[in-house]
Amino acid sequence: MTTPNVPYRMELTVDLPGSPEQVWAAIATANGNAAWFLPTELEEREGGTITVHMGEDASSSGTVTGWDPPRRLEIAEPDWAALAGHGDAEVTPLVTEYLVEAQSGGTCRLTVVSSAFGTGADWEGEFFDGMEQGWLPYFQNLGLYLSHFPGQTVTPLAVEQALPGSLEAVWSALKDAAGAAEVGQDIAVQGLTGRVERLTDPPAGAEMIALLDGPLPGMLVLHVWDKGNDEASANVQGYLFAEDAPAYVEREAPAWRRWLDALTVPAR
Repeated sequence: MTTPNVPYRMELTVDLPGSPEQVWAAIATANGNAAWFLPTELEEREGGTITVHMGEDASSSGTVTGWDPPRRLEIAEPDWAALAGHGDAEVTPLVTEYLVEAQSGGTCRLTVVSSAFGTGADWEGEFFDGMEQGWLPYFQNLGLYLSHFPGQTVTPLAVEQALPGSLEAVWSALKDAAGAAEVGQDIAVQGLTGRVERLTDPPAGAEMIALLDGPLPGMLVLHVWDKGNDEASANVQGYLFAEDAPAYVEREAPAWRRWLDALTVPAR
């Protein structure tokens, strides 16, 4: 049996608008996490459980191992190897610490440190590298949420569709269908209007986020990830903040799936 004694560590820091209490509510409550990250179930106490739903077929569960509002949150997740397709690997739990520090001018600094021990397998390093790249756009979501919707109740919209083609080809089709050519551009898609706040093209990524202004306020994220074997997953994530948002999601989620399925992916 191999002993997990190879250390892995990721540390990211971001400056955010808002008080420590507002940042804490965004990272340490179920509604807060769902408002910029992913749908989450969270027991708000040390020893509580947390489950993050990462898609239609994936979730990650853990335990709250540190709880010191509004300064420090720590979570231990034992199943990170399974998320990478290596459920039998000898690794220690993935421990993530969130540190909130008040700054001048009504802002805060959030530091996120994730660490674990593995055996030195190639996939372990790839997992940590991918985790760092995955966190960065979500931090930008968090900044937008705290700037425009702090403390508001979110209704999430999540639709994904696997499509034939490379990541680049599917991303090109998704971006064209949304009419998102550059940052600052106004868009109108599936009854929602807004302005592009971030646009990342391959190889740096394949993602767009728009700040919505009507008829529902919120944020709309479109992104694509590579599934391999000349197939990619096109994804829609909506963070909606309005009383009639649940009715919109129930009514329009099937239409969003049809919209994704109807994308015209350019031939290679």
